Amino acid sequence: MAKDLDELLDEVETKFCRLDPLRLDLGERPKGDGGGGSHSGDRNGAQEKETLRSTETFKKEDDLDSLINEIFEEPDFDRKSFQKFKSKSSSNTCVRAPMQGVSKSCSPVYLSGSAIPCGIGTNTSQRACDRLRCVACDFRIVSYNDYMWDKSCDYLFFSRNNMPEFHKLKTKLIEKKGARAYACQCSWRTVEELTDLQTDHQLRWVCGKH
Repeated sequence: MAKDLDELLDEVETKFCRLDPLRLDLGERPKGDGGGGSHSGDRNGAQEKETLRSTETFKKEDDLDSLINEIFEEPDFDRKSFQKFKSKSSSNTCVRAPMQGVSKSCSPVYLSGSAIPCGIGTNTSQRACDRLRCVACDFRIVSYNDYMWDKSCDYLFFSRNNMPEFHKLKTKLIEKKGARAYACQCSWRTVEELTDLQTDHQLRWVCGKH
C-alpha cells in the first residue's frame, strides 16, 4: 500500500511538477533575420506546438486517472486510510504546532481551608496553591478538603508507605467542615484560614509551578 502511494506521488511529480519542454521551446524561439515571412512561420510553429502540448497534457491526465483507479480497485486498498494519509499530509505542510504555555508560580504562596478555591495565588487573586512541593523530602504535597489531621500524627506515620495513599492516611484524618489537611513525607498541617506560606518558617514547601 505504501509503495503504491509512493509511486503515485512520483508519477504526479514527474508529469505535473516538472517544467514542460515544449513550454521552454516556446520561450527560446530564435529571433527572425529581418524577413516578414519568418514571423508568420514562427507563429504557425507556435500554434502547432501549443496544440501538441494540450494533447500531451490530456494524455497525461488520462494516464494519471487510470493509475489512481487501478490503486482504488486493489482488493486490499483501504480508502479510509488513504484519505487519512492525504489529510494528515496536507495539515503537516501548512499548520504549525502550538507553542507550549509558559509555567507560572504563585506569588505569594497561600495555604487555606476548603472554602478558598485552588489555583495560582497572587496579591490580587488569593487562591490556595495546589502544586506544592517539599524541597526537604522532594515529595509533592497532598491535600484533603474538609479534613484535619489527628493530634496523634507523627513523622513515622507519614514517612512510611502510607503516603500518598488516601485509604491509608484516612486512619489519621478527622472530618472537619471548612478545613484542609496538607502533608508531605516529612511535614503536615491543618489549615482553616487563608495563610501566607512564608509565615510558617518550619515548612520547606514551595510552589511547583502551574
